[in-house]
Amino acid sequence: MSRTTASSSPATTASSAPAERQGLMTHRQILFVIFGLMAGMFLSALDQTIVGTSMRTIADDLDGLSLQAWVTTAYLIVSTISTPIYGKLSDIFGRRPLFLIAISIFLLGSLLAGFSTSMYQLALFRAVQGMGAGGLMALPLTIMGDILAPRERAKYQGYFLAVFGISSVIGPLVGGLFAGADQILFVTGWRWVFLVNLPIGVVALAIVVRFLHIPGQVRRENVRIDWWGAASVIVAAVPLLLVAEQGREWGWSSPGAFACYVIGAIGIVSFVMVERAMGDDALIPLKLFRNATFSMATVLGVLVGFGMFGALLTVPLYLQLVLGSTPTESGFQMLPMIAGLMISSIVSGQLISRTGRYRIFPITGTAFMSLGFFWFTNLSYDKPYWFMMIGMLLIGLGLGQLMQTLTIASQNSVGPRDIGVATSASTFFRQIGGTLGTAVLFSVLFSRIPQTIAAAFADPALQRDAQAALADPNVTADSANASILGLYQAAQNGDSSQVGGALNGNTSFLTTADSRLAAPFLDGFAQATVTVFWVALGIVLVAFVLSFFLKATPLRQKSAIDEANDDRLAAELAAQEAAAASGALVAPTTGSVPVESDGPSAERPASGGPSSDRPGSGGPFSDRSA
Repeated sequence: MSRTTASSSPATTASSAPAERQGLMTHRQILFVIFGLMAGMFLSALDQTIVGTSMRTIADDLDGLSLQAWVTTAYLIVSTISTPIYGKLSDIFGRRPLFLIAISIFLLGSLLAGFSTSMYQLALFRAVQGMGAGGLMALPLTIMGDILAPRERAKYQGYFLAVFGISSVIGPLVGGLFAGADQILFVTGWRWVFLVNLPIGVVALAIVVRFLHIPGQVRRENVRIDWWGAASVIVAAVPLLLVAEQGREWGWSSPGAFACYVIGAIGIVSFVMVERAMGDDALIPLKLFRNATFSMATVLGVLVGFGMFGALLTVPLYLQLVLGSTPTESGFQMLPMIAGLMISSIVSGQLISRTGRYRIFPITGTAFMSLGFFWFTNLSYDKPYWFMMIGMLLIGLGLGQLMQTLTIASQNSVGPRDIGVATSASTFFRQIGGTLGTAVLFSVLFSRIPQTIAAAFADPALQRDAQAALADPNVTADSANASILGLYQAAQNGDSSQVGGALNGNTSFLTTADSRLAAPFLDGFAQATVTVFWVALGIVLVAFVLSFFLKATPLRQKSAIDEANDDRLAAELAAQEAAAASGALVAPTTGSVPVESDGPSAERPASGGPSSDRPGSGGPFSDRSA
């Protein structure tokens, strides 16, 4: 055996030992793990897009159209609040078991949702799905932080964004096909929107069980589980998410909304007090926010989430209402945004990997998003689709630079033991920003619609065309124009509320009505959408300014498991050196003579005596102990 000398530094030892101690993973092992993570993330990403296009059919079949918002709200709330809980528990018990639990819970919720008999049941079972989805959203990025160094990690993010892009395209298509089928294998078509998760999930579960093995993963022992922190984050987040989703219907100053504000504020205060008392064992340790990089990346994540969800929800609505696209068609028409997101993610990831620099990407990313939203502020109802393509491409190019960079910045700002909680915290706050963005922007949209429709009815050019259509007997006799003719009659009778609220319910009449009669409504909706884009532009511009203050700490060259492995080896070596020094002073090993020097490595065997480094001698630096 080769002789290991005491002069070996911890770094040297760490670099030579990983192969034996499984502190490093080969490229092939990493790809297998990523394959498993992608399978799990595909479940969550597909579910977010496949359900939306079929919700109206589901609500009609279960006779609960007025309750469909609760189905979405239940999923959103539970998935959001479970995200930091998964991150913290995975730091304690390991990533793999928590990821398997998340997939299993998600599949259970999918099975139950597929056989719901009422909207109340569906809302409850969607909440079960959300409990699993919280882990499917947070843990893949956390595991990436474990197995890949920050500088190397950016190269692999494109795989995950490809999953996101594919699910965004095929989700609306598959959802529309299932919703439109009466039966598939003797089961009502829309139920397959949830049941399709089962075969996909079983495959994902098998892949994760087979390939998701993380050698040398850090597990924390003798820690307290922050039950009170979990309870307080629920008390804080649930009322605020609830009012964000339902506030427009309740009224922002209604008693129910006011109660949510008060309970949420009490929850936030309680959460801060509990987390301060728990210290390092907190669900979201407050020490993370003392790091300037983590704090700024979190703030940027909230603002970017606000703008991102505003674009992802408002643009498809515009495509369907104004351009007359079906939900499935609007999914395909979002391809420019998905293409921009994937292209910029791959390019920025390669540049980060090669240069180790990432500070420029939050700046250019928010700049591209700002340009995209500014482009959309010039929107009008008669703009062609290519006009929308340019704006979507710009926003996609911005998002691709931001989504991975902010996550990398957050992970790089903490130590290996806190990667899970840091990743889940950044995901949690980005989801909060997205929820706020959805609530605020939709509230702005629907509060502006009555005003903009009234302004459109006052436009001389639009009214001239509308009056010409009303004078045409073929138009007035066409049954397809019956609904919109009733609205024009209400306008002539001075009933502005019926006209202003025309787009709050079923808007399908606009696609069949005479284009001259539909023009004022389409123009009104387009102008209300422009207001939304102005608000989103203001938020993203704030993010653009703040991005200059993001402190880009140098990216670490090693993954979390490698750093933890090196720390463990260094601790073992230090313990061996301490034991050797103590043994040399109290009871020197027979045949060895301690020599005055800087450390125990100066021990040398006495003439003719047995070497303490000889294999089997049990010396502190023998091959057996190394």
